[in-house]
Amino acid sequence: MDILTNHFKRALRAGRPQIGLWAGLANPYTAEICAGAGFDWLLIDGEHAPNTLQTMLGQLQAVAPYPVAPVVRPPWNDFVQIKQILDAGAQTLLVPMIQSAEEAAAAVAAMRYPPHGMRGLGSALARSSRWNRIPDYVQRANDEMCLLVQVETPQGVQALDDILAIEGVDGVFIGPADLSASMGHLGNPGHPEVRAAIDDAVGRIVRAGKAAGILHTDPAQARHYLELGATFVAVGVDATLLARAAEKLAASFKQDAPAAPAANGPY
Repeated sequence: MDILTNHFKRALRAGRPQIGLWAGLANPYTAEICAGAGFDWLLIDGEHAPNTLQTMLGQLQAVAPYPVAPVVRPPWNDFVQIKQILDAGAQTLLVPMIQSAEEAAAAVAAMRYPPHGMRGLGSALARSSRWNRIPDYVQRANDEMCLLVQVETPQGVQALDDILAIEGVDGVFIGPADLSASMGHLGNPGHPEVRAAIDDAVGRIVRAGKAAGILHTDPAQARHYLELGATFVAVGVDATLLARAAEKLAASFKQDAPAAPAANGPY
């Protein structure tokens, strides 16, 4: 069984849209449930969900038998954390809060073995190499890493073209919630100014030949970004799906159940 080839990276390079789900419940059981639902990728979130390296590992193991690509978001662009997540078996990372070409280049280096990067060589202890049972792992690993960087501030948008020019950046994800907040529209990612900035950014990413990504739970908006050329689009969040379904069920039996929040944002 070929477990080293990164089919998700190849799909993005071929321009095949990949539909994903945010996995934020930080549990292997729920991750496995979502892994069998038919999505192309799952985002295991280490930035805003209560995940640790150990819980990420459990989720990577839980989804491994399923035809879904795990994408891990580390808490920060930190080469030590990135090294540990890669050794745990992740091949595709979504690195948050990238605001310059230098920060993007640092993420590229963190994901690659020397001489092309600074990833520490510990394959004998690593699930990624199956404890050196993949004989050519260290020779092939660099080519199978997929780096997606998250642009979510005006500074990042301003530096977008320079970020896109960095070799090793496979795609750019636009974060609507943080971008809207940093643009002065806290809690309103649907503001016309924010939407215009996102549309422009997606177009620039696509024209640069890189994969564009976003998370939006409004189906119409998600389809809009797909029409603009985005190729990795998350369309839901596991915690939100559970919360809204539970509220709907309770409300169907109890008139005083809390009303579900309006779905007016990317989450």
